Amino acid sequence: MRDALYEKVPFRLNELEHRYGPQVHLVGNPYLLSLLATLCSKETIQPQVNRLVAVLYTDLITMTVNHEFPRKSVAIPTRMIDHTPKGIYQGEVIDDEIRAISVNIARAGTLPSQVTFDLLNTVLTPRLVRQDHIIMSRMLDNSEQVVGSNIGGAKIGGDVDDAIVIFPDPMGATGGSLSTAIEMYKKKVAGKMRKVICVHLIVTPEYLRRMTKDHPDAQIYALRLDRGLSPPEVFDTIPGQLWDKERGLDDRQYIVPGGGGMGEVMNNAYV
Repeated sequence: MRDALYEKVPFRLNELEHRYGPQVHLVGNPYLLSLLATLCSKETIQPQVNRLVAVLYTDLITMTVNHEFPRKSVAIPTRMIDHTPKGIYQGEVIDDEIRAISVNIARAGTLPSQVTFDLLNTVLTPRLVRQDHIIMSRMLDNSEQVVGSNIGGAKIGGDVDDAIVIFPDPMGATGGSLSTAIEMYKKKVAGKMRKVICVHLIVTPEYLRRMTKDHPDAQIYALRLDRGLSPPEVFDTIPGQLWDKERGLDDRQYIVPGGGGMGEVMNNAYV
């Protein structure tokens, strides 16, 4: 039966105030922030690490789909149709005929991408969902400073024409790797993407500066902003208000307070 209540279903993302621009979404969610704090704790090890990452990305991707994906109106008979002609749900749902691609940036992004891929397959038509894989590494100079990113290999399963392309990478530190990956999709993969979405657990002000400059069309979702190495006067200000003074990376380009090298933590590869 038609019910006006479900003709236009509102979804309001709980966002923290900032000055980084409209394409940046800092998610305010006490439950997820609690899980993230546990994930980043020195005492948290496998298998709890990957369990927490999976739970966090399940909720983050669900919020992202609600906020970013188009809807459509449907009239779907329920099991009660055998008993009454009124047994029909009429209302909005996610448009399942949208193309979507989850990009695994190995290795920290492998599990988040798999979670994203599986969730997209539950709400979209599976033949329109794909997972791509990119092997990337930081390029360091003699003083161990990050000077760029190198793509060691990629498995791209086709074009990206009119597809929503999601990059679920836990740590947005410098932005170099992700910027390089998105640039590859724009220049070397056939078709024009409908939308680019980056989904992170933690980002830094340095990452946001790089990404909003290199890819102002990308939507960025993050559960937490870490600017722990900023001067004291920064911490009482709205994020982005003193952007030039904000700092979240140490001399080795690791996030502070952060959670360590998440690729190593998730794979028990402490190098």
